[in-house]
Amino acid sequence: MIKSPPQQKTNSRRPARNEFSFKAGKYRLDLGARTYIMGVLNVTPDSFSDGGTFFDKDAAVKGALEMAKDGADIIDIGGESTRPGARAVGAGEEIDRVLPVIAELSKKLGVPISVDTRKARVAEEALKAGAAIVNDVSALGYDPAMGAVVAKYGAGLILMHMKGEPETMQRNPSYGDLMGEIIESLRLSIEKVRRAGVADESIIVDPGIGFGKTVEHNLEILRRLDKLGELGRPVCVGTSRKSFIGKVLSLDDPSARLAGTLATCTVAIMKGARLLRVHDVREVIQVARMTENILRRG
Repeated sequence: MIKSPPQQKTNSRRPARNEFSFKAGKYRLDLGARTYIMGVLNVTPDSFSDGGTFFDKDAAVKGALEMAKDGADIIDIGGESTRPGARAVGAGEEIDRVLPVIAELSKKLGVPISVDTRKARVAEEALKAGAAIVNDVSALGYDPAMGAVVAKYGAGLILMHMKGEPETMQRNPSYGDLMGEIIESLRLSIEKVRRAGVADESIIVDPGIGFGKTVEHNLEILRRLDKLGELGRPVCVGTSRKSFIGKVLSLDDPSARLAGTLATCTVAIMKGARLLRVHDVREVIQVARMTENILRRG
């Protein structure tokens, strides 16, 4: 009688769906239960996708409320474009752009407000006005004082990997070990903010799709996104309408990149992303819920 080989023990839990509780001010988000959706609100005249659409305060407030109605879990408000080639904006100008919108929305929204900024001064004013999360695309590389500000207010913090500065980051970016370098850079940033007093449960990491990366780099990050699990923190991914999608699909108009965006969001969820930063909230929520059901029943 031929004996069957012993069955290998397998982990029935998908490592991509580990439980994570994210603490941001008065909010606590269970990022292990489902994928959370962050709606993008650029109060700038020059963002790559919707530059100028929400530059007016009333338009910005209306846009944020519509995203919340569509199901956004977080509204991310930015007053400085960080698209490739964008010029830097002074802290005073950035504050003038975002503060009135945050102050107004803090009275009307029932979801956390995130401020997309690299500057500690801007972050502090935003947190005073009602924001609960700081989304720092430089992961403290631009302003080391950011960690202390986040810790002072008990805010949440998203640390994103960026190679170089927005103005120059797309000039022939290169890596010896793409994922290894991203992970090590984010690990060092986590250590910095821990020393500043930010709790682990208030930290999210982001590989920085499109920030100092070629098309192939971005595709590789999505293929190997689960590697970021080594950091032990939930992962945020922002692919929405970005140029690498346009280059792959030959679509110059960012608003025409919805289908490509949805494909990248599906892969990101399957590879462990807990938070998706997007322009098209309603459509991405449908993709997220469908993908999650497939994963649960697989």
